[in-house]
Formats: sequence, C-alpha cells, structure tokens
Amino acid sequence: MALRFLVVEGNTRADRERHASVFGLSPADGYAQEIRRIAPDAVCDIAFPADEGANLPDAGGLEGYDAVVLTGSALNLYDMTPPILRQIALMRAVYASGTPAFGSCWGIQVGAAAAGGSVVRNPRGIEVGFARRIVRTQASAGHPLLDGRPAAFDAPAIHLDIVETLPEGALVLAHNAMAGVQAAEFAHAGGRFWGVQYHPEFSLPELAAYLARYGGRLVAAGLCADEAAAARYADEIATLGRDPSRRDLAWAHGVDAEVLDPDRRTREIRNFVEARVRPTKSARGRA
Repeated sequence: MALRFLVVEGNTRADRERHASVFGLSPADGYAQEIRRIAPDAVCDIAFPADEGANLPDAGGLEGYDAVVLTGSALNLYDMTPPILRQIALMRAVYASGTPAFGSCWGIQVGAAAAGGSVVRNPRGIEVGFARRIVRTQASAGHPLLDGRPAAFDAPAIHLDIVETLPEGALVLAHNAMAGVQAAEFAHAGGRFWGVQYHPEFSLPELAAYLARYGGRLVAAGLCADEAAAARYADEIATLGRDPSRRDLAWAHGVDAEVLDPDRRTREIRNFVEARVRPTKSARGRA
C-alpha cells in the first residue's frame, strides 16, 4: 500500500506564489517532489493552514495519514497572527493523532510552539545559504534521525528565528554556533515530532531561488557588498546545483558531498521515512 503524506504548507498564498514565480514550484510542491523521490510509493496531499477558510483535517482525519511534514515559511511565529495560530492548532492535532511528523525550519518552530516551547528572533542574525558546522550531540548517537551524518556537517539553510525555550522532555540532536537547536525530537500529547532548523529538502536551485529573493537582506546583513554581489552568489549556487562537478564553485562556497549529493543532503527525510513512517504504518496494521 502507498504511503500517505500530508505536506503542510507554512506560507501564505502570496508568499508561496512569489516563490513559485522564481523556482517554478511552491515550497510544499517542492517538498512533495523530494518525498516522492525518496519514497516512490508515497502519495502526497497538501494542506494550506495559513489560508483563511482552509479545509484542514482534525485528529481523526490525520490518523488516515502515515506521516505529516511541515515546510518552511516566511512568517515569524512570535507574531501570533491567525495564519500562525491555525498552524499551531493543526500541529497540536497532529500530536494528538499520534501520526509521525517531521518539519524543516519553520516546521521545527511550529513543532516546538505546539508542544509548549517558544521561538524568538535569532540575536546572532540571519543564517542563510548554508548552516555551517552543525555538530551532533551525544544524544544523537542513539537516535535514527541523523543516522549516516558525520559528527559535523553543513546543510542548506535560511532563517531569521530560532527555537529558544524547548518543550518539556525535548531531545536536542544537533546544534551550531548560530542556533542551539538544529535538530531535535519533541514528544507531546501522545505524539512525536522530528525536526531540523535547516532545509534537507532544498536542492541547490531551490536554495538559489530564495537567495535571489533575499538579495537586499544579504546586503543589509553585511553578508554581500552590494546587490550585484548577492545576485552573483545566488547565480553561482544555482550553477553548482545544475552541475555539481564544478569543483571551483564547490571550493569557493565551501560545500562538500553532504550538500552536493542528493541522497546525503536529504538523509534526515529518508531516515524519517524508514525509521518512523514505515514501521509505524506496519504497527498500525496498514502495511
């Protein structure tokens, strides 16, 4: 039987259309594409909780899915606007349903908030392009989420906010100099959530699409000298995505196979599928 995924789009309609105009796919569509590449037997539905009046499943409806996956978002969780509150409510229903859940970036922030944690603007500033030297904690040695990752690695990333207060009983699996929580497990109301602050689902062309949109912010943050330099950076990342054999660009941007190899870059999603989704489906008698 096919694996049934619910991909929860974190963005408003305007933001997802803006991204699709540059990349060709919305964040949720891009995420679903990666899930189907990793698990060809997956069927993905998409939910839009940021949209007023969206038809969202309750805990009973969520039990019909084998997994729920949360995308990134341009929203800031501490604003607590209705599009954000609807996503927190949906995540609480996911916990209550016991359905395996995974989230990237905004996803881990929603997972934390729904379980009693908090999110703040990162006092260290924006982490963009790549999260550098993500270091595994001792707790990760016995946890399958980071199986196959080295002791320290880089990953695509773009975020302004971080998880500040952890939910009770949280297990932190990785951190770096920019964020104390780069990978974690949260347990709440009978459910479990695995999440990462970075974006294992991002191909380099998708990351480049974000970078192209963030040009002015990169200049304002002092990361690029001017908008021309920001555009050049985005273009080089897109070029490297199309041709990973470009050793000159890989060297210039300090990336290795953990970023360039699609299977290694998306390892956390694959680990979630194989260690959480398939075993839980079997335990539910749905295999």
